[in-house]
Amino acid sequence: MVNEIALALLFALFGWQVALLYLGLGLAVAIVAGLVIGRLGMENHLEDWVQKILNGQGAAYAGDALDWPGRLAAGTAHVRDIVGKVWPYVIAGIALGAGIHGYVPEDFMASFMGRDVWWAVPAAVVLGIPMYTNAAGIIPIVEALIGKGAALGTVLAFMMSVIALSAPEMIILRKALKPRLIATFAGIVGAGILLVGYVFNLVL
Repeated sequence: MVNEIALALLFALFGWQVALLYLGLGLAVAIVAGLVIGRLGMENHLEDWVQKILNGQGAAYAGDALDWPGRLAAGTAHVRDIVGKVWPYVIAGIALGAGIHGYVPEDFMASFMGRDVWWAVPAAVVLGIPMYTNAAGIIPIVEALIGKGAALGTVLAFMMSVIALSAPEMIILRKALKPRLIATFAGIVGAGILLVGYVFNLVL
């Protein structure tokens, strides 16, 4: 929810007030989300191999029976699997940022992601889900959106959804979490991101 690169870049681009508000709201969402999920007691929705490790049965994990060459081979296979699922989203994110910067009319962006459009924040969150990039990579897209007339709160909601709720992120989490826990995580964090977007649009 809060990335040090994004924090530094927001400070440089928009001043300490915006950076501080981003920091405070992001930490609040992360803490509240953690507390809520912890209260729900969803440990049984972790994958079985994770539960075994938590229960002190780490030796039951298949990787423990492998020698180092076997572990390297298994790790390489997992990396290929994850990268194979994630790379289309990376390309889509790069293309979207370039398209916004070079071809999207300012009036369209202002009408779609402006301060006065009530559905702009939810739409921005949904738009961010298929994308994948890190905090440094999303900042040029943020600059392009703001330069085209988008409201800051809407853009920050978009940025947070790309970082915290992207489909590639969910694919990676699926290795350790069962679908119900992933859906709970996404719902709670998504609600917090919506709150951040609306608060920024209200006060700035």
